[in-house]
Amino acid sequence: MSVVVAAAVIRREGRILLTRRMAGAHLAGLWEFPGGKLEEGESPEAALVRECREECAIEIEVIDIIDVAFHRYAKKDVLLLFYECRLVNGEVQNKQVAEHAWVLPTDLDNYDLPPPDARLVTKLKARQ
Repeated sequence: MSVVVAAAVIRREGRILLTRRMAGAHLAGLWEFPGGKLEEGESPEAALVRECREECAIEIEVIDIIDVAFHRYAKKDVLLLFYECRLVNGEVQNKQVAEHAWVLPTDLDNYDLPPPDARLVTKLKARQ
């Protein structure tokens, strides 16, 4: 089984938004960049706008793709598309996430992120 996931890199005042996965979800308890699986016929950009609205009650603008990662888990393959995004409206709420944090790029290593996020974290720390 293969899944395509879009993830948003949203910055505010030099910090990057991370969300924590809910208990009972795949990779429960891990931190991640907000986003999720594409629905049938949905573009990655539309998925990001929808997921950020559903999970965090924020409106975003998708700017550009910044990284791509592939990871093979035991039960599925995941293609991750990471996009630079801009917060347009709203304050982050934990609607479908356990919690959230605005994190300095240098502190990203302090958060337990899924394995495919490692290369992006290295890039974000180098670009701060």
